[in-house]
Amino acid sequence: MKNHTKVYLEHFGFDTETFVPCEVCGAKAVDIHHIHRRGMGGSKSADNIGNLMAVCRICHIKYGDLKKYKDFLIEVHWDYLKKIRG
Repeated sequence: MKNHTKVYLEHFGFDTETFVPCEVCGAKAVDIHHIHRRGMGGSKSADNIGNLMAVCRICHIKYGDLKKYKDFLIEVHWDYLKKIRG
């Protein structure tokens, strides 16, 4: 399991059998997306919960690495974090 996936699952208390919703649309998430890219070689400092969001494949393709959607993804992710924390 990749480090960023482990960080995300552990933060929310999920395991590999848990249904993890896409933070954008609510479908089953299949990817843990870095909102801000890790950069060449992969930066472990990017593997923090504020930079990681669960997404389904459709949302990852539609929004994932497009600069024009970065603010949208940040807002969705912070709303999700607030909702989960109660």
